[in-house]
Amino acid sequence: MKIGIVCYPTYGGSGVLATELGKGLAQKGHQVHFITYRQPARLTSFQENVFYHEVSNADYPLFEYPPYDTALASKLVDVVKHANLDILHVHYAIPHAAVAYMAKKILLTENRYVPTITTLHGTDITLVGSNRAFAPVVEFSINKSDGVTAVSESLKQQTLDYFNIDTDIKVIYNFIDFERFRKVNKDHFKKAIAPNGERILVHTSNFRKVKRVEDVIRIFKKVHDVMPSKLLLIGDGPERQKLESLCREIGLCDEIRFLGKQDAIEELLAVSDLFLIPSESESFGLAALEAMACQVPVISSNAGGLPEVNIHGETGFLADVGNVDQMAHHAITILNDNDILQKFRANALEKAKEFDLQRILPLYEEYYQHILDTCVYSNA
Repeated sequence: MKIGIVCYPTYGGSGVLATELGKGLAQKGHQVHFITYRQPARLTSFQENVFYHEVSNADYPLFEYPPYDTALASKLVDVVKHANLDILHVHYAIPHAAVAYMAKKILLTENRYVPTITTLHGTDITLVGSNRAFAPVVEFSINKSDGVTAVSESLKQQTLDYFNIDTDIKVIYNFIDFERFRKVNKDHFKKAIAPNGERILVHTSNFRKVKRVEDVIRIFKKVHDVMPSKLLLIGDGPERQKLESLCREIGLCDEIRFLGKQDAIEELLAVSDLFLIPSESESFGLAALEAMACQVPVISSNAGGLPEVNIHGETGFLADVGNVDQMAHHAITILNDNDILQKFRANALEKAKEFDLQRILPLYEEYYQHILDTCVYSNA
């Protein structure tokens, strides 16, 4: 198949999944064309069957804000025609689903039909999509997609609750690439971070309010009061300054490291003992899954799709959003006993294997073929 993938090229979950999916499909012999305004963060080296098309967004004096939607629609039309794409797969509803619909209608004027699939990732529904300014377009675009997928059962249900959806939504979970995310021996690295054998807790996110990173620090404070420990904060975002102030306030700046955005997250996970993700909203929890693949147990909230990934009492523990005391208690339970920690590590790995990229890729291939067959039949 010749597949066009539209995504945000950033470090966010939707862009990561879209890029890794495309790379996986290319390894299986499909021709994959990425179409976005910048090369995706995870598309860092040459790979056979992978093509990149940059969307040029000219800055005309007439426009206060450059019309990216229009530029993207034009680029989609161009790539579909000249690369002879079979299908378009757009990630994140806003604005990609609406733009794909526009491109599809333009191509129809030239008697060219290209099926479009929209994958919903979370905040495109729960935060941005539910905004009244965008909701009508989001609902229309989802209903006009030839296929729709969601990354968790929770997100599927939220979409059905928020919008009047008259098309089927197929759940295809996020996935993990075990060639990259796996526990490897990094004892020298671990000793540099925790020279006296301290427990290492870790959190990674974009530091937005919804991630509740302040709760991460407060959980860590309670753990640190009981046992020697270190906290690694990976990522960056709008809450960074507030978090640094909180570290100073509680006097733990020497025990908490702000590492910023990291490309080799798996190396940091490999030396960690526990992953914290107390998010207010989480459509799936890809960061938690990456940790589990590296045999790191998870303490999380019970929001959104997290209970579908982190199994309470097996791979880690769940607690209500904001219940810092309960999360800290669960963290201490795991970290206080090596035998318990090893049990949770093994369980985390076994659960993560259910989301192996090699298991999920065929589900996308089958869905693509189903949509192609259905559209060919309905447009015959």
